[in-house]
Amino acid sequence: METMEIFKAHLAKFISVDEHELASIFSFFEVLEVKKKQNLMIGGEVCRFMYFVEKGCLRKFFINEKGIEQTTEFAIENWWITDTFAFERQAISEFNIQSVEKSMILVLSFQSQEMLLQKHPTMERYFRIIYQRAYAASERRIRYLYEYSREELYHHFSTQYPWFIQRIPQYLIASFLGFTPEYLSEIRAKLRS
Repeated sequence: METMEIFKAHLAKFISVDEHELASIFSFFEVLEVKKKQNLMIGGEVCRFMYFVEKGCLRKFFINEKGIEQTTEFAIENWWITDTFAFERQAISEFNIQSVEKSMILVLSFQSQEMLLQKHPTMERYFRIIYQRAYAASERRIRYLYEYSREELYHHFSTQYPWFIQRIPQYLIASFLGFTPEYLSEIRAKLRS
């Protein structure tokens, strides 16, 4: 199955497992094809799953007190997404997770992850590395939010992640950067001139 080949190549970057072990590891995941703008989790629900993007793009967002969606995270190919705090505690999440594009994802439930880690301790190392990288990226993002002007923030984002600018709708990029879509248009026009 092509889907698992993508995940197999991803795992190989972090850990080494033989074919027999891979087949067992894969058995803990569910493969799911989702439509564009399909909700995978809605705020107010217990966060029961983590999602690995094989193909496509997902986003995590909350709705602020003004009723405006605030995107906090994107996940494209080979990235994971969940509400980590709620997932680890099996608690109610304040976030929504939704597909930005038609996507092929792997779904791992909390119970399946626990069983996977018991049966395959090498996956503990894999998830540790993944969590460390996600935490480091989060720390950098927080610094940029404090340190950069809005124009610098957009410029940094567009130069570091040009594929997002081409692929993600502008209103979602604005939401991620904490701008209104109109303000993002102004910044883009200013940078072009």
